[in-house]
Amino acid sequence: MAPQIATPSTFTRAVEELRAVTARPEITLEEVPAPQRLAPFAHAMGGTVLRHGDEVATGRLILLHDPAGHDAWDGTMRLVTYVTAELEAELAADPLLPGVGWSWLTDALDGHGAAYTAIGGTVTQTLSTRFGELAGPPTAADLEIRASWTPTDDDMQAHAHAWCALLASTAGLPPPGVTALRA
Repeated sequence: MAPQIATPSTFTRAVEELRAVTARPEITLEEVPAPQRLAPFAHAMGGTVLRHGDEVATGRLILLHDPAGHDAWDGTMRLVTYVTAELEAELAADPLLPGVGWSWLTDALDGHGAAYTAIGGTVTQTLSTRFGELAGPPTAADLEIRASWTPTDDDMQAHAHAWCALLASTAGLPPPGVTALRA
């Protein structure tokens, strides 16, 4: 049996800050199981975005901590996210969409004052057409953002709020305080 390793106080504080985040009303946050093999310490939260009662986007934010550091991380903490949302088929075909999706992440981090380094990731647009007995709309479109970055400060709430802003942008929610007009 492996010896118990004491949880570092920096990781404990970071998790407490993530747990204290309050998202806008359309976003539901919950703790989810964290991957166990990526780092000695991990914590994860999931988010679901509802618009007019329909689930339109989901995501995970994972905090990894390796007290020994990791060269590729350029630090001892790493945040990893996966966000996916349904889109209108016309939007999924837009060649500018990946760049826009990536800017949602970087703009959210910058706009919330979340200091970071070593950011990387992918934006994937998918267009699926159903045939035969498969139920659902004939064409479905999705956007997927996978990214990771190293926080360069201790303000995990800023990073979590930025992640919530990414969820909201991906789901097509208007900025806080702005009311979307229904068609």
